[in-house]
Amino acid sequence: MKDNIIEESIVDKKPTISDVARLAGVSKKTVSRVINSEPNVGVKTLSKVKKVIEDLDYSPNPQARGLAFSRSFLLAMIYDNPNASFITDAMYGALSQCRPNGYELVVHPCDANQANLHDDIINFIRRTKIDGVILLPPLSESNDLINKLKAIKCNYVRLVSVISDDVAHMVHFNDREAVKDIAEHLIALGHTDIGFIKGPDNSNSAAERHDAFRDALEQNGVHLGNNHIAFGANTFQSGVDCAVQLLKSENPPTAIFASNDEMAIGVMVTAQKMGIDIPNELTIIGFDDTPQASKVWPALTTVNLKVREMGQLATQKLLALCSNNIGLAKTIKSELVTTLVRRETTAPPPTLRG
Repeated sequence: MKDNIIEESIVDKKPTISDVARLAGVSKKTVSRVINSEPNVGVKTLSKVKKVIEDLDYSPNPQARGLAFSRSFLLAMIYDNPNASFITDAMYGALSQCRPNGYELVVHPCDANQANLHDDIINFIRRTKIDGVILLPPLSESNDLINKLKAIKCNYVRLVSVISDDVAHMVHFNDREAVKDIAEHLIALGHTDIGFIKGPDNSNSAAERHDAFRDALEQNGVHLGNNHIAFGANTFQSGVDCAVQLLKSENPPTAIFASNDEMAIGVMVTAQKMGIDIPNELTIIGFDDTPQASKVWPALTTVNLKVREMGQLATQKLLALCSNNIGLAKTIKSELVTTLVRRETTAPPPTLRG
């Protein structure tokens, strides 16, 4: 009879963590460990607590949970990147790790040209009581912002193209190796008149791709002349503008490598409007492997960055840091290997095909 009274009383009100603990025969601390996927919970205990949680349809009160753990259980993804596909992939990667671990993700866009940007980000973190942040490039490249995060003891992980931090706080994609693969592919096809579209000046990855591409070409005896370099902004329109500059020059290139897919697609559209056949008269390579890259015609050869996996790994590291487990954060993979995805926009130059 007593058990029935307990069960009926629970039905009449929203179940609490105390109800779960009592019916599972464990302490509230053990229930909390199960809810937060913490270690040191036995298999039988874990199964028993999860069954009671399911039977009661129990869900933690976020405010009470936050007070109990001195956390908000909120993570933020902060970006000043105009590349919507990159942001979306990183976000879905992060969400796949947040929700199973009882966290929510706040996506916070910024204006890279905004005055006092870094101070505004710090104020946002304080106002929302965020437990930790994932920073996307190029914002992630700012050591000034990192120092401000450290000053307020905010956990962070940054996605970067060059090694910029210790392995606990960074997920790194190797731009230099990816760009080397592009250069070697173009040279193997027989191209020597090669154009390059650089990304914005405020981006370390843009500078890294330019330097790596120039070095890889020169190592193979091909010079990247200044008249074959155009300066874009990682947008479709800048790709169009740069394509006009390069393709209407006195000695137009037979191949163009654009620093991201948005600009590469801008080049494709411009070339097609000018009556230039892709790839028979012009080879084009992009970078990022956005969904559009495989949908345009012809399908774009590009580099796959594995952005969703980067979002997953960054969130795993951040969750470990939020649990004061820097050792675990260090063991989670930090570097991802990129892949050159060869599709339909590359071919030997016309002079080699007769």
